[in-house]
Amino acid sequence: MVAPANLCVICKGTKHLCGINPCPLLAKFNVKPKMNIDKEFSGPSTSVFVGHSNYPNVFVGPIGALENENIVDNPAKWFGMEYDKIIEMRSLTIRSKSIQNVKSKGKFVEENQLLAMSKKPTDVDLKFFKKPNFRVSFSDVTQPMGASAPIEKLKIIDNPKIPHKVEKVVDDELKAVEQVNILKNNFDIYYITNIFSSGALGKHENQKLVPTRWSITAVDDILAKEMIKRIKDYPKINSYSVYESKYLDNHFIILLMPGRWEYENFEAWAPGSSWAQQAKETIILEEYEPFDGRKKYADKEAGGYYAARFAVCEALDKMKRQARVIVFREVSEGYIVPLGVWQVRENVRNAMNSHPIKFDSLNEALLYIHSKLRIPIFEYRKQSRILQQKNLLDFYRKI
Repeated sequence: MVAPANLCVICKGTKHLCGINPCPLLAKFNVKPKMNIDKEFSGPSTSVFVGHSNYPNVFVGPIGALENENIVDNPAKWFGMEYDKIIEMRSLTIRSKSIQNVKSKGKFVEENQLLAMSKKPTDVDLKFFKKPNFRVSFSDVTQPMGASAPIEKLKIIDNPKIPHKVEKVVDDELKAVEQVNILKNNFDIYYITNIFSSGALGKHENQKLVPTRWSITAVDDILAKEMIKRIKDYPKINSYSVYESKYLDNHFIILLMPGRWEYENFEAWAPGSSWAQQAKETIILEEYEPFDGRKKYADKEAGGYYAARFAVCEALDKMKRQARVIVFREVSEGYIVPLGVWQVRENVRNAMNSHPIKFDSLNEALLYIHSKLRIPIFEYRKQSRILQQKNLLDFYRKI
């Protein structure tokens, strides 16, 4: 059975819209890692991974690193790294798995929470029931993952290096949303996401494990919503600004326009790219958020929508400015293997940290964007909730 191309782009291997599980595209991407571990591992644990299959009884366990322990779980340090280097680095991780109910308060879960809260890798001894399954797996949201095996025993060798501010926030009887926003003042989003996933946040009676792929999007959403509250009170920008970033065969152009906060995100998947293997022409997806916010999950773009929105909001909050925003993402045929939404977040961050090209009019800005994108701007305009305006007619006569 071959799924329709546009179905794969929306599903991205997670919703099983074609009825095939596991996803045949993801299965095709699996590769053998360059590692050799028997039934025991001693070394640094860099994070904790929580699966989502069979929820609420999920696989949980620490991630061990054979190399690069200081950066292997920090995508903020990966930008500029080559495709093959990222896959090789992530192949040298080992995921331990123990089935736990998401509401479990047992010793194993508590130890994983300590590892997640540690700001530095913590040495552990892991004993597995069987030799790890040596392959690298890929996802649309999470980073590539190396070998995995069911864990028999976990022993923490080091004292986890938990910052005092984290201990204080975790001990406070606050909602997880409040704790995430407090932690953002001092810690990066990847560290916060790991703590959130481990179930260490929230009022104690409500604490539970959160699958890693869900926690990534949840933290992006929580932090962006808080920033948007502030952004709506900031002065509006007074010119049209265009930001750009290219990395890992993903091309991002961000257009900021004067006006009240509005957000629109486009994804254009070229034939042959990771989720458009069967496509005959580029597939364009669009999601929109008005000033009052959106009520439904961004189903078509999922984690990519929230990662891009977070990075844009982070920049606007730093500028203390309000704007109408359109993000254009074009995914070329070179993006064959999905590496996770971190590359969306870091690409948009890179764009927003660059010097923008400014224009006095929307027409000028769109003409420039039209010259940079592979897909003609009028193809985006057909779907755009922001660009479908009568005063743009003159612009379309020029191209």
